[in-house]
Amino acid sequence: MKKYSTIVFDLGNVLLPFDHTLWVSSFNKIEDELGTKMYDKYKQNFTLQMDYEGGKISDEEFININLEWLNYKVSGEEFCKIFSNIFSVDEDVVSLLPELKKKYNLILLSNTSNIHKKYGWENYSFINYFDKLVLSHEVGIIKPDERIYRIVEDYTKDLSGSHIFIDDIFDNIIGAKKIGWDGIHFKGYEDLILEFKSRGII
Repeated sequence: MKKYSTIVFDLGNVLLPFDHTLWVSSFNKIEDELGTKMYDKYKQNFTLQMDYEGGKISDEEFININLEWLNYKVSGEEFCKIFSNIFSVDEDVVSLLPELKKKYNLILLSNTSNIHKKYGWENYSFINYFDKLVLSHEVGIIKPDERIYRIVEDYTKDLSGSHIFIDDIFDNIIGAKKIGWDGIHFKGYEDLILEFKSRGII
C-alpha cells in the first residue's frame, strides 16, 4: 500500500460548491438583466478572471472593470459582497478533515482571488484544519502549472510520491500526476470515500 504524508485539497467544488447564478440573480434584482448581461461579459472575458486569480491584475483593476460592466449600479463594496456570495459548504467532505488531520499534512491548493477569499470563504472554520494555504493569487501561478505544485513540496519537504491531490478539474489532476503525485478527480463524497479506502487512507 502506498504511503502518503500529505493530502492536498482543492477548494471550489470540492469543499465549497459554488454557483455563479447566485450573483447573476442578485444583480438582476438591482436592475432587470443587469446580472445576465454581466455574466455574458464574464464568459466572453474569462481570461480576465484567470489573470486576476493569477495575481496579474490588482483588486482595484478587477473591481473597476466589473463596475463598468454593471453600469456603476453598485459600489465596489457591494460588488465584492454580491460577487462572492456564491459558496456553500459540503459538510460531508469537510467532516473528513479532522480525522485526516490526525495522520496527514493537509494543504489547501486553490485557484482563487483575494475578493473571493476576503468576502467569500476565509472565515469558514474548517480552513483552520489546513497546515498551509497555497493560493494562486498570492503566489502568482495557477493550476495546472507545475510550479504551483512545487510550492507545496517546498513547504512539506517531502517526496513527490507522498502527496495526493483532490480536485474537481481533471486537468489539474493530470498536472499533479505529471510531477509524481497521486490524484483523485473529485466527483462527490461517496466516490471520494471509495478512492480513499482503496488507497488505505481511511
